[in-house]
Amino acid sequence: MATALETLTGHKDRVWNVSWNPQGTILTSCGSDRSIRLWAKEGDTWINKNVLSEAHTRTVRCVAWSPCGRNMASASFDATVNIWDCKANEIECIATLEGHENEVKCVAWSASGSLLATCSRDKSVWVWEVGDDDEYECSSVLPSHTQDVKKVVFHPNADILASASYDNCIKLYKEDADDWSVFCTLNGHESTVWSLAFDASGHRLASCSDDNTVKIWQEYKPGNTEGIATPNNEPVWKCVCTLSGYHNRTIYDIDWCHLSGAIATSCGDDAIRIFKEHPNSEKNAPVFDLILTIPQAHSEDVNSVSWNPAVIGLLASSSDDGTVKLWDFSKIF
Repeated sequence: MATALETLTGHKDRVWNVSWNPQGTILTSCGSDRSIRLWAKEGDTWINKNVLSEAHTRTVRCVAWSPCGRNMASASFDATVNIWDCKANEIECIATLEGHENEVKCVAWSASGSLLATCSRDKSVWVWEVGDDDEYECSSVLPSHTQDVKKVVFHPNADILASASYDNCIKLYKEDADDWSVFCTLNGHESTVWSLAFDASGHRLASCSDDNTVKIWQEYKPGNTEGIATPNNEPVWKCVCTLSGYHNRTIYDIDWCHLSGAIATSCGDDAIRIFKEHPNSEKNAPVFDLILTIPQAHSEDVNSVSWNPAVIGLLASSSDDGTVKLWDFSKIF
């Protein structure tokens, strides 16, 4: 059972992305109207507290919060990433990161807050070092994909980065001798991989695709008890579960809740779906059950889903229909 809590309006075009601050007290949304909106709860109602109306000169595709909640990064089709200082009432742009040749599709912070990753239609992933004085320096340019890179996400507690691409594959990177390099490529999807999400432990990764499937990948470290080979003494990741037959259109986003273990997907069929691992599931052959579908969650494609990091069962979604919605799934966990 799910409760539709609120519909947040104000965007004048499709809303590409929703993202919570680490404390779960502020929700950000961004979209094709070039704006970023910040929402917060007053009493029992979520209201629009700030609008960064001309945040970029083109579509704002993604917003991400630093782990401390002081800074926010926004990625845009204008090929730049803006860094925002959010510690005061007045939100201020303190840096603009340039270098990508085309639209920037995603931006992500590392768990330590010392690294930032960006990806672009120019087929590259960039890793930036975050300095003490709000200085951002590109430390690595990774042209490892052959097509548009849709998503970057950092491991929840290690400096490991994952990227998803139009080339149907996922890349995993880590720092090696003062530079970043690919240590694992995950193949298995038959079309564009749109989004990725680590579980709370960081030992599993969920991916969603234009092939209408979700895949669960699991890490096997050197010396693992399963006897999985680990060439060059590097961890390997294997697909241990494929969720197929549940979605009939492209799956645009996926988020793995670190509080409940539930997985939410957003789909081109206008629906939101919630999956949960079966209690008697085996580690190396896990079973995930579809526990709830909201068939007309929005009136058009659902582009983004994001679990609140502090309130169990609270989910935000955004859509081509120009709205942001809040949902309460706490009663199903």
